[in-house]
Amino acid sequence: MQLIKNYFPDLTDTQIQQFEHLEALYKDWNLKINVVSRKDIDELYLRHVLHSLGIAKVMSFIPNSKVLDVGTGGGFPGIPLAILFPETQFHLVDSIAKKIKVVNEVVEGLSLTNVKTSHDRVENISDQFDFIVSRAVAAMPTFVHWVKGKIAKQQNHELKNGILYLKGGDLTEELETYKTATIYNLSDYYSEAFFDTKKVVHLPLKYRGQNSL
Repeated sequence: MQLIKNYFPDLTDTQIQQFEHLEALYKDWNLKINVVSRKDIDELYLRHVLHSLGIAKVMSFIPNSKVLDVGTGGGFPGIPLAILFPETQFHLVDSIAKKIKVVNEVVEGLSLTNVKTSHDRVENISDQFDFIVSRAVAAMPTFVHWVKGKIAKQQNHELKNGILYLKGGDLTEELETYKTATIYNLSDYYSEAFFDTKKVVHLPLKYRGQNSL
């Protein structure tokens, strides 16, 4: 937990309490429904919470903006971001029912009022969002296809609306066709070795009305 305070020193008392409560909630639910590996659950704040918050080092979501978390798994990056940005609306989606069950329990346990969840495929989500976040659930071309038509037209942030993707390793080949993509190295923001190869990829996406799909 001290890791989070070190990198995000301006947390409110409520946010600190919510972040502190995360570990107990996940350890309890992980015993019932395994959504985080045993190795990772012992390093929850480093490997999951701080990693998720890497997006916040690149983008500060404004109040009333809308963010979609695709393939959220146990709630990452959506839940840590929802704690950090309580006035931003987050929609967490996963096609695996047991994972969404854990997410729902954690959201309730933290009393988060800015999180909506769906047990569904992202293709079936009809809303539109300022940004779509995820942690490496698919190669970028596949992911872009999944989220087609889900970007809002109105631009409200310094970065253009689109995808904020947590990825690792060499992305040269995967992003070769995406000339507008920007790669942010998390090692520029975090000193821990875990982040040496971790990145946030921002890929602007053009607005496409539902009728143009």
